[in-house]
Amino acid sequence: VRLVESGGGLVQPGGSLRLPCAASGFTFSWSDMSWYRHAPGKERELVATISPAGRTTNYADSVKGRFTISRDNAKNTVYLQMNSLKFEDTAVYYCNARWGGLDYWGQGTQVTVSS
Repeated sequence: VRLVESGGGLVQPGGSLRLPCAASGFTFSWSDMSWYRHAPGKERELVATISPAGRTTNYADSVKGRFTISRDNAKNTVYLQMNSLKFEDTAVYYCNARWGGLDYWGQGTQVTVSS
């Protein structure tokens, strides 16, 4: 299993970023996919989850109405669209797949919200 995140960077408050995560090594279209984030000094936080067909999504209260998780099963890619970014969204964002009873993680991509 391989998960590769990209799209992170420096953005001003109120700005937007889109994070793709390219997946391989498992049957992507059968797996729930999630985005987590980890900020310095804080616990890792589940940001969003999407069901295999994309019909069901769930979000942390802290990002509801601002972030959108989506997937393209033809491209084996899951996305996190982040709008109206705030300082407190600064973190390393990780893609997660749960497959065969195990959790798999990407290397993470840094998102920094700063003026």
